[in-house]
Amino acid sequence: MLQDVFLRYPGGLDRALTFSYDDGVQQDVRLLEIFNRHGLKATFNLNGGLFAPEGTVYPAGTVHRRMTEQEALAAYACGEHEIGFHGLLHLYWEQLGPDQLLWEMVGDRHRLETLFHTMVRGGAYPFGTWNQRAVEALAACGGVYCRTVESSHSLEIPDSWLSLSPTCHHADPALPELCDRFLREQVERKPLFFYIWGHSYEFEAQDNWDLAERMAQQLGCREQVYYATNIALFDYINAFRALRYNAEGTLMENPTATTVWFSHRGETQSIRPGERLTLPR
Repeated sequence: MLQDVFLRYPGGLDRALTFSYDDGVQQDVRLLEIFNRHGLKATFNLNGGLFAPEGTVYPAGTVHRRMTEQEALAAYACGEHEIGFHGLLHLYWEQLGPDQLLWEMVGDRHRLETLFHTMVRGGAYPFGTWNQRAVEALAACGGVYCRTVESSHSLEIPDSWLSLSPTCHHADPALPELCDRFLREQVERKPLFFYIWGHSYEFEAQDNWDLAERMAQQLGCREQVYYATNIALFDYINAFRALRYNAEGTLMENPTATTVWFSHRGETQSIRPGERLTLPR
C-alpha cells in the first residue's frame, strides 16, 4: 500500500550528505581539494557582481579574500560541484524594493550562468536573512531552493526548500553527535538527510583546517552514503514525489526521466523512467 513506500537514494542508499559554502573565497580551493579527496559533494554559492579584479593582491592578514573570475573558473572547473546564487552584490534581500530584489536574484543567476556555462537554480540567502516577499520573488525568478542559516539539527528531508534550514554549521558543537547519528542510525522508513554549511575562510580565521580534514575523513568514502550537491538532491527527491499511484496504492508509475529507488515493506526496489509497477497488497 502507499503508506509503505519510502524514498531511497540512488543505488538504494538510505542516507544522503550535502554541503554548502558561501562567498567564493580563495580558501574554497583548499576545501575543494579536501572534499574531492574524500568523495564529498558541495554547492558553492557565489556573488556574480563581487569577483575581485584580476591581479588583486590582498594585504597580509586579509582572511576574506574573494576570488577573481579566472580563479573561480579554475577552482570549480571539475564540474563535480554545484554553483549556486548568493545575490549579485550580497545585499540584505528583505530590505530591498521589488526591482532591486529581482535584479539581485536574476542578475546573479545571469552572471553566474554566463560565466560557468551552467544553470543556476538554487543557492543561499545573503547573510541568511529573508522574508516571505523574498521567498515569493525567488520562486518568480526561477529559484527552486534557497538555504538559510537556521540550524535544524534534524536528519529529515526538509519540507520547505525555498527557506531551507541546514542541519548545522560545520563549527556547531552538535556536529560530532550528528555525524555519529548519521552514520550509525538504523533506517527503517524515512531516509536520512544531512546538510552542513559554512564559509571556507572560517577554517583559516579559526586556524582549524584540521576540523575540515576530520569531518571529511569521518563522513567521506562511505558505501552507505549518497553524496550529492544541493540541486541533485532537490531534483531526485522531487522525482520520488512525482511518482503516481492508483487510488488503491497498488500501482506505481514513474513519469519522470529519473530512475527512482524506494523501499516497500522493507524491500528496496527501483522504478525506471516511464515504468509502471504493481505493488503487492
